Amino acid sequence: MATYLGTHGSKIQTYSTDPTYPNTGEVWYNSTSNTIKMEATTTAGAWATGGALNQFRDQAAGSGTQTSTLVFGGGPPNQDKTESYNGSNWTEVNDLNTARRGIAGAGADNTSALAFAGGAPGKNNTESWNGTNWTAVNTLNTARYFAGGTGIITAAICYGGTGGSSATETWNGTNWTTVNSLNTGRDAPGSAGIQTSAVAFGGTTPSVTNKTELWNGTNWTEVNVLNTARVGAGGAGASNTSAIAFGGGVPYPSAPPPTVPSANTEEWNGTNWTETTNMSTARAYIAGSGTKTLALASGGSDKTNTEEWTGAGAPVVKTISTD
Repeated sequence: MATYLGTHGSKIQTYSTDPTYPNTGEVWYNSTSNTIKMEATTTAGAWATGGALNQFRDQAAGSGTQTSTLVFGGGPPNQDKTESYNGSNWTEVNDLNTARRGIAGAGADNTSALAFAGGAPGKNNTESWNGTNWTAVNTLNTARYFAGGTGIITAAICYGGTGGSSATETWNGTNWTTVNSLNTGRDAPGSAGIQTSAVAFGGTTPSVTNKTELWNGTNWTEVNVLNTARVGAGGAGASNTSAIAFGGGVPYPSAPPPTVPSANTEEWNGTNWTETTNMSTARAYIAGSGTKTLALASGGSDKTNTEEWTGAGAPVVKTISTD
């Protein structure tokens, strides 16, 4: 019979705390909890409750990863509040210089972010976050709110917005440049990806839409639609082939209201959207951050709720039963 030593080349190690970056299939003994654990992969995606925001949020922006996120702005009325997430708790940090709702954002983590657009009326303000303070930098060419946005502090993209705009701009760390427009202009699209590989989904055109477009760094291309049309959905993902959409406002049979919050979640593989596990709390105009397998849904519908998504195939520490 094969042994753990023979297969993996080492004995089972003892740790007082779980290792930070274990390999898939690695087994260890946690002397603090007196348990045997292993690094496994999930078989189905699931949402779990995270730390609650300090400030009720609606129409805010998020940037970063599931364990290092910044959320800023929101409303109505226009807010300037900023909060930082460490994977467990939210901490209030220094405010935006310009309060605004319907804001867009980009950034790699909670120490490096870009805030742009937003308002009501629409603004072209852009601010850069260095981990401590927001600094006003060069403005967008087109003022707008309810725009989509994604990327990092030195390479971001902004698209859509007020009145069903199709305008698209890219940021190089210093200036915004107008580039090729969306095929379908829209307010409040969901967003995921990076400056050269982004996905825009949903929004209003002016009716709530399920249309999806992919950006390749030069052009937008219409592709297969969401299963559920929605506006103000949260989004996360590393590229235009790997993304997740969650929540948003879905059409209501009769007005008012025009939409109702949804908990619906869908995964994008570059070709199709597939429905997966719903969020625990239905919300619209959510701040999204992270990746397709490790996402964060923050606030929305004037709530403080935070939910953490672990997608199918993502690494997870499991306790091995010895009973």
